[in-house]
Amino acid sequence: MTSDTTQPELADLVAIVTGGASGIGAAIAERLASKGAQVAVFDLNPDAADPKHFAVPVDVSDDASVRAGVAAVAERFGRIDIVINNAGIGAQGTIEANGDEEWHRVYDINVLGLVRVSRAALPWLRQSPAAAIVNTCSIAATAGLPERALYSATKGAVLSLSQAMAADHLREGIRVNTVNPGTADTPWVQRLLGSAADPAAERAALEARQPHGRLVSADEVAAAVAYLASPLAGSTTGTSIAVDGGMQGLRLRPIA
Repeated sequence: MTSDTTQPELADLVAIVTGGASGIGAAIAERLASKGAQVAVFDLNPDAADPKHFAVPVDVSDDASVRAGVAAVAERFGRIDIVINNAGIGAQGTIEANGDEEWHRVYDINVLGLVRVSRAALPWLRQSPAAAIVNTCSIAATAGLPERALYSATKGAVLSLSQAMAADHLREGIRVNTVNPGTADTPWVQRLLGSAADPAAERAALEARQPHGRLVSADEVAAAVAYLASPLAGSTTGTSIAVDGGMQGLRLRPIA
C-alpha cells in the first residue's frame, strides 16, 4: 500500500485495541487515533475509555463476547484493518506458587485471548489493503525474570505464536509483529509496588535492572506499536521490537 503524504498515515483505517481503556492500551489507542485511525476499544470496563473511541464491553476469555465485539466494530465502521492484542494479566511466583486453575486462567487471557480476537477479525483483515496485527508481548519472553514463571510462559507463547501467525497470514496480506516492553509504568506495576514491603526500594530495583535506569513509559510502547501497525512498515512482519531500555540485549558494566 502506498502512502498519501497529505493525509495522516492511518487515515481511513479502523483499529481494535484490546485492553484499551487504561495503561499501555489507552496510550496505544490515543497514538493510533492521533495518526488518523478510527479506534475501537475492547475492555471489561469500556466506560473508562476515552469517549472519542468506540468502546465495546468485551471479555477476551469469552469467545462469544469477542465475536460480538468484532461484529459491532464491523457494523459500525464497515471494515477492520488493525488489531492490537494488548489485553493481558500479570502473575507472580515460581512454578510452585500457582495451581492448575491459575495457570489455565492466565493462559486463557494472555494467549487464547489474542487467538480469539485475531481469529474473529481475520475475515475482515483479509479484505484490508493494510492489514496488521500487533501483539503486546514482554521482556519476560526473552529474559529469565525471578518470580515470573507463569507470566513468562504465557509471553513466550505469545512470541512464538506471533511468528507462526506471521508465516500463516503473510500471503493473505496480513502482517503480524510483537512489541516487547520492559517493566513499564502502568497501573499493574503501581499495584505491584503498592504491595511491596518497601515500595521505594522495589521501584528503585525495577528501574536499576533496565540499562537506561528507569521504567518504560506507556507512550514509548505505544509509539512502537503504532510503527508496526502502520502501512509505512509494510515490509516488517514476523519480528519483535524490544522497548526495554536495553534490557534484552545490553550488558553494561556497573557504575564505579
